[in-house]
Amino acid sequence: MSAIIAPSVLSADFGNLQRDIEMINNSQAGWFHVDIMDGVFVPNMSFGFPVMKVLKEQATKPLDVHLMIVDPDRYIQRFAEHGAHVLTVHYEACTHLHRTLAEIRKQGMKAGVALNPHTPAALLQDIIADCDLVLVMSVNPGFGGQKFIENTYQKISDVKNLILQKNSQAVIEVDGGVAMDNAARLAACGADVLVAGNTVFSAANPSAMITDLRNSIETVNVSV
Repeated sequence: MSAIIAPSVLSADFGNLQRDIEMINNSQAGWFHVDIMDGVFVPNMSFGFPVMKVLKEQATKPLDVHLMIVDPDRYIQRFAEHGAHVLTVHYEACTHLHRTLAEIRKQGMKAGVALNPHTPAALLQDIIADCDLVLVMSVNPGFGGQKFIENTYQKISDVKNLILQKNSQAVIEVDGGVAMDNAARLAACGADVLVAGNTVFSAANPSAMITDLRNSIETVNVSV
């Protein structure tokens, strides 16, 4: 099965948010990717529960929520109430990661862990069995449109090997700089979910770009 394409709502036109939500609903995308930033953990701010409310009401596909915030435990229940299907927290932001993942699952969501570019996959060795998703950041978090970090391919392979060694059911997601020229290679390395922001929303036809991304990886076997 081809990898899931998850357009990043952060790159949508917020003056025409309903239009862009409907575009994703009607496209070959599998998920909505929702970046939540607090201006503390990363040097940028995005949006919060008012936009989540709109997405919950209008999106017809799962909401894949990525928390780039400090102390994410405070908001787990609220994101569950606002329709998150997957809730991903950063390894670097969680003092008691096992407890955080357990609470996410308790609230009925899939539990994800994100790794910044400098954070090695090996640090997940003792927690990978409790992850439903591992998000490999292929840029430094905080801003869209950044240059893809080439070491990401090796890191995906490292995460994939760890998943196999620990008999984990986690899927691998990649976020940052995903484009037509690297999507197939990312999937071949083991990525199951590809987040695409600027690549989709800067295209003349965003829905067609989603289709093109899927077509570029349709022959790659992944585990989603």
